[in-house]
Amino acid sequence: MEADTLAACGGLESLARYSTQIDRLVRQIYRAAREATDAPVAIVAVGGYGRRQLCLHSDIDLLFLFGRPIGAADERFLKAMLHPLWDLRFDVGHHVREIADLETADTDNPEFLVALTDARFLDGDSDLFEQLAQVCQGPKAAWAGPMLAALRELNDQRQRQFHRTLYHLEPDVKSAPGALRDVSAVRMIRRLRRPAVRRLHIPMGRVDEAEDFLLRIRSILHLKRNRNLNVLTHDLQDTAARLFGSPTDKLEQLAEALMSTYFHHARIVNRALARSLKALDGASRGSAEAVADGLICRDDEISFADATRASLQPHAWLRAFEAALDQGCGVSEQVLTCIYRHGDRYAPERFFPSTDQLDVLRRVLEPRVGLYARLSQMHDCGLIGRMFPEFHKVYCRVIRDFYHKYTVDEHTLQTIRNLEGLCAPTSRSRRRFAGLLAETPDADLLVFALLFHDVGKWTNLNHSEEGVRMALGALRRIRMPEEDIATIEFLIRHHLRMSTAAFRRDTGDPNTVRLFARLVGTEQRLKLLCLLTLVDVSAVGPDVMTPWKEELLWRFYVDTYNRLTLGHGDDVIDAEAASLAELHASRPADLEPGELETFLDGLPHRYLQVVDAPQVYEHVRLSRNLRAPDVHYTLEQKHSAWELVVVSGNQPGLFSKVCGVLSYFGMDILRGQALTNRQGLAVDVFEFTDGERFFELNPSARSDVTDLLAEIVAGRKDIDKILLPKQRGLKRRGPARIRPVVHFDNDYSERFSILEVVAQDAWGLLYRISRVISQHGCDIEFVLISTGTDRAMDVFHLTRGGAKLAAGETAALQESLESLLKS
Repeated sequence: MEADTLAACGGLESLARYSTQIDRLVRQIYRAAREATDAPVAIVAVGGYGRRQLCLHSDIDLLFLFGRPIGAADERFLKAMLHPLWDLRFDVGHHVREIADLETADTDNPEFLVALTDARFLDGDSDLFEQLAQVCQGPKAAWAGPMLAALRELNDQRQRQFHRTLYHLEPDVKSAPGALRDVSAVRMIRRLRRPAVRRLHIPMGRVDEAEDFLLRIRSILHLKRNRNLNVLTHDLQDTAARLFGSPTDKLEQLAEALMSTYFHHARIVNRALARSLKALDGASRGSAEAVADGLICRDDEISFADATRASLQPHAWLRAFEAALDQGCGVSEQVLTCIYRHGDRYAPERFFPSTDQLDVLRRVLEPRVGLYARLSQMHDCGLIGRMFPEFHKVYCRVIRDFYHKYTVDEHTLQTIRNLEGLCAPTSRSRRRFAGLLAETPDADLLVFALLFHDVGKWTNLNHSEEGVRMALGALRRIRMPEEDIATIEFLIRHHLRMSTAAFRRDTGDPNTVRLFARLVGTEQRLKLLCLLTLVDVSAVGPDVMTPWKEELLWRFYVDTYNRLTLGHGDDVIDAEAASLAELHASRPADLEPGELETFLDGLPHRYLQVVDAPQVYEHVRLSRNLRAPDVHYTLEQKHSAWELVVVSGNQPGLFSKVCGVLSYFGMDILRGQALTNRQGLAVDVFEFTDGERFFELNPSARSDVTDLLAEIVAGRKDIDKILLPKQRGLKRRGPARIRPVVHFDNDYSERFSILEVVAQDAWGLLYRISRVISQHGCDIEFVLISTGTDRAMDVFHLTRGGAKLAAGETAALQESLESLLKS
């Protein structure tokens, strides 16, 4: 097995030989154990073992079927069978049943019912096995109905688990859509309902090839992981690619070729299963109804009235998908097969001989319910790639950034799926974005932009600029009006700009809003770019667009919209004066006007934009009677996060010290602000989560945090020494999966030098980074922190001596940070 696997030959034949060896072992154990009982018993292989597809660390699934009620002697027999297998370190999945149990199907155990489809007699009483076969095998099986119902249930669970897509960058070769469980499901349906699927013409030869390939991959995973793990991770993709490919080829190209082959096979399997499941519903139940020229609708599916004629008219194929969207139904297998078989005969121009076809395409791409499903069908049958070879360049394209979860083409389709979701939003927060979509007259232009926004990733060049180049050629080929081309070009070229500004810049800085407003120019482009950003970030992975990020995006949209509608010539000072007047008007009686003005004097304008009036008043109260080195604070829980406000006399390294205290108690900082007024009063605001449940599990948690904070800020304790034992533990960690990046932007803001740090997330990372910044004499004016599953992206707005950093200062700080992150 090891030799076969290392030769990338651990497929059907190799696994069958290994399964035969296990058969001999089981029979040998049975011969030694059968003297323990005189009961009739059949030893049956089920599941993957029944299919003779045992990998090195697969479970040996056995069914012990007794011909009478089980007694003490039979239990001794079971121990004599199982203990030797366990002693040999095999994982055994065993089931014990009596013949009487075959009277009714065990519907509470769907996995067992499905596994019985592959039941194979090993030894013992063959008559008992024949009785089993009568209820669970063949078209006339008594349990065929419950078994197929169990299959549907399990398949639906798996589809939901993997978000109903097979295009995962690190797929599970056993359970993901298009993987080995789907192959087994196809075969199960054919065995139990052969008459119903006979007319399908499923290419089982191609399914066999896919199964053999998937098993070879799974054998490699078991060998290299030394356990029953079936996820094809990035590092194991490299390993498998080396075993399959020539050692003289570049590893990156080998891995891409391997994954392209994987997705090719997975798509064949996934499509075969979808057709098989549909066949279970039986024959046609209705008559054909003409819905358009050359198109009919039968059983809620659009078909060609004459498939032979349609195969010669590629310019008419789009109308089938338009009709499906209009009718709220699907597109038939007949249409998809026709396009798949004949599409490669036609050049892209043949699909758009006139602007009439462009009009059809624009109607197809209007956001509405069903758009994602129809575009997925168009992609799977090859129509999108035939019309637009530019899109075909990213077919199953794998980009390894440890961030995206899907291939480039599936990520693109997921963005459109998210946009479709805004047509019927299910949450209050999404309804506001749905309102933007409803106000957009040419929303199909947004879908065009989404289709092309990542096509530039076929190469390692700047993918936004390359995407623009490719999209311009495609759009002019189909005669798109230049005005609409300009809108699509803008969205593709700048599709990352709003996420950068909203999540990695100080959106409270009026200059950030002013510059972005200047970029978008019009309210309509702002709406389109906002929607694109929302659905694009959401499509990276299921949990990437957090409620916090969604709120940041919406706030930035509103601020930019206000800037655009008020006009660039509006005086910001007047706007701030109005805000101060409102603060004075609602000022509580315990605050004097001069006290409020003194506190606000010198604070940046953004303070009043990110802090509401009640918080401002509370901060003023915190600043009372403050003498160095005192620290005043509030610590409150706000929804799922906590907020710590620290007011103190300004001192070097204050931000770093607070970060250190939060790190000591295991807190994850989401966002931070470091502000200083003209009197040198520091106001630091932190938003963080308590992933370790420290506050929940410790009654004294609040006082523990604030007491240590007071001691640290007063200088009575050294946070560096307190954290030293934990920092030493970091040195024992393995190598980082993410290459650290330190980047300075001295042009985006007129007031600050912007430092961006991307690194693998680790305990105390923000504390260690801010400590180095402080050691270089820099003041942290504002911080944006974004943490994913395994990476941190922190953005610091810095000054030194009240001004932006000089070139030499940024270079020295960058060198120190790079050294820190690599150590």
